[in-house]
Amino acid sequence: MEAGDRVPADARILETVSLEVDESALTGESVPVTKSTENLPPSTALAERRNMVFQGTVVTRGRGVAVVVATGSATEMGGIADLISSEGNESTPLQQRLEHMGRVLLVVCLAISGFVGLAGFLRGEDPYNMLLTAVSLAVAAIPEGLPAVVTIVLALGVQKMLRKNAVIRRLPAVETLGCATVICSDKTGTLTRNEMTVRAIWSAGRDYQVEGEGLKRGGHITCQDQRVRVKDVPDPSGFCPLEATLLTATLCNNAQLEAKGDSWRVNGDPTEGALLVAAARGGVDINAVTRKWERVAEIPFESERRMMTVDCQAGTVRAVFSKGAPENLLQVCTAWLDEGGNIKYLSELEKKRILKVNETLAGKGMRVLATGFRIFNGQSGNPGELERDLVFTGLMGIIDPPREEVPRAVKTCQNAGIKVVMITGDHALTASAVARETGILSEGKSVVTGEDLESIDDDRLEQGVEGIPVYARVSPAHKLRIVRALKKRGHVVAMTGDGVNDAPALKAADIGVAMGISGTEVSKEASAMVLADDNFATIVSAVSEGRGIYENIRKFARYLLGCNAGEILVMLVATLAGLPLPLLPIHILLVNLVTDGLPAIALGVDPPDPDLMSRPPRNPKEGVFSRGLWKKIINRGTIIGLSTLVAFLESLNQTQDIERARSVALAVLSLAQLLYAFECRSEEKGPFEAGITRNRALLWAVGTSFAALVATLHLPILQVLLHTVPLSMSDWGLAVAAACIGPVWSGLARFIRSDAARAVRPDQRD
Repeated sequence: MEAGDRVPADARILETVSLEVDESALTGESVPVTKSTENLPPSTALAERRNMVFQGTVVTRGRGVAVVVATGSATEMGGIADLISSEGNESTPLQQRLEHMGRVLLVVCLAISGFVGLAGFLRGEDPYNMLLTAVSLAVAAIPEGLPAVVTIVLALGVQKMLRKNAVIRRLPAVETLGCATVICSDKTGTLTRNEMTVRAIWSAGRDYQVEGEGLKRGGHITCQDQRVRVKDVPDPSGFCPLEATLLTATLCNNAQLEAKGDSWRVNGDPTEGALLVAAARGGVDINAVTRKWERVAEIPFESERRMMTVDCQAGTVRAVFSKGAPENLLQVCTAWLDEGGNIKYLSELEKKRILKVNETLAGKGMRVLATGFRIFNGQSGNPGELERDLVFTGLMGIIDPPREEVPRAVKTCQNAGIKVVMITGDHALTASAVARETGILSEGKSVVTGEDLESIDDDRLEQGVEGIPVYARVSPAHKLRIVRALKKRGHVVAMTGDGVNDAPALKAADIGVAMGISGTEVSKEASAMVLADDNFATIVSAVSEGRGIYENIRKFARYLLGCNAGEILVMLVATLAGLPLPLLPIHILLVNLVTDGLPAIALGVDPPDPDLMSRPPRNPKEGVFSRGLWKKIINRGTIIGLSTLVAFLESLNQTQDIERARSVALAVLSLAQLLYAFECRSEEKGPFEAGITRNRALLWAVGTSFAALVATLHLPILQVLLHTVPLSMSDWGLAVAAACIGPVWSGLARFIRSDAARAVRPDQRD
């Protein structure tokens, strides 16, 4: 194997020379893994198997020899494929609820329609007319427009999410997000920038902070809130410890920075790129330094030494610069640089102090590199000749920082009752640091590792899964277990991922969310949604959109069924009471055409309530008509039906003209339903409180439907076709008065409820 090779099978390493492998697609490890030939116990976690290479991973550095131990389905990648195939596709909560509602409505509506037709026939009505009436009533009663409106609303939701960088691959997933109770998120690139950044520097007893956003140009170094700037081209004959540290980071480096707008682009290793960015933020002129110091020789990084050294010359000055793991570099250091730039003997006590600082930085989730140098007169040689008697200069703490917007997004989720869980293949310390910084990990909570998961069975995991906020060093099978445990506890799980290792869990989750930039094709195929910007905050925006879509589905379902209930009640009561039919079959179909379509679609795009993300997630098992929606539908349907019937009888009594009375009934039924559309915008607020003008689409829809109603009643050609007559001013007055009964009744009911709530004494309030 050599740099650039894709590993074709799982293999045990026999020989290695600076071998590093990118295993991010398999394990989630954010940086290339250094390989070795050491023996490891069989129980070693997948991400810790340094003596193995795996199918589908890529060699990024060095070379090696390995013997194949598994191919095809027997490899780790093959195991993931088996996990993916074992997961079936489940219906979303919305699909389940709508399917149940459809069955109930079908039975009830057909029963009522059949009863009306049979009762009219037994009463002596014309069988043909009653058959048409029953069929028309069935058409009116069954909300045949509901599936179409649901599809349109979901499709419009897809467009909205696309503008927010969320690409929906499966239409029902739009709504499923709205009832998510848990979001399981990967760390690298989703919660973090996927940009290695130097955050802290320790040198000569001083703590320095590196300010700046990822790879954005600009930023600076501070010490005790005071900005620090070193020389553009530090001179090794008399530089301070911070200058020595930054100069070493610049020279002992094979990466390059390329300016791209207001950011840098790293060509080379991300960690080495982070060192260059830190040096630039400290004031070092990288181009000038590299021109001044000519590299004579290089001793590359090797896993056994865990160090890199360069031999450089500037004029008559020859120097060695080294960086590496603190424990290894300190072994070849005999001196250190104090605050004044003086070289002092490095005692064992001083080494312990440095290693303690190293532990502190590592405990914050940072990858720590130590730097050292030596000015000498001699020829390049082997590592033993160059890497000795170094002067220790400092420690540099590197981390992949969280995205700026993530803490706010996590807080939004918590306010909305959504639990955020981090699941990563990275080290526990790194995961803990990022989780604390983003607000995922609170005090008193700990990180659970893949090794911990191996020691507990599924039942114990299911019992304790709700109390675990962070998982680290996990394998694909672990992720799948976590998702299944959360689902068994009744949660609706959204799972993010980018690697092949994430695919089984993405498919098992209620909604899988893949990364569009860093994600593999396997993860995208297994997901229902793809984030175009790999940003956790985008998921939160999508959740908000999903909640709004579900509320809008309730709004237009309430509207359609309330209207249909009114139509059924008009015909049912008239038939049972032996009255003339208030509406002809064509009138029933006309009401559906005029009032059901456009207002229902307009309600489907109603703007969400401002406090939508401050409410807890709805119960995924609740029906579309839960929380008292059935009562609202039946109450308003009853009022619409009775007011239409009363207006019909009043007109018939006054004029003795059945066609005029039916035209009045048609006008009342249509107007009452159009007014009802404004009330369906909110289940708690009145039309004016909710803001009538907030939904311009509804205003246009109601206006268009009203114009169609007027045309139906007053255009001669339509009067002939639809059996209507023009209404007089008194007829319109009767129709408007009857249609307003429902809104007035609802307004009085809200006033009484609010007045009763205000009358409750403070000590009785919850």
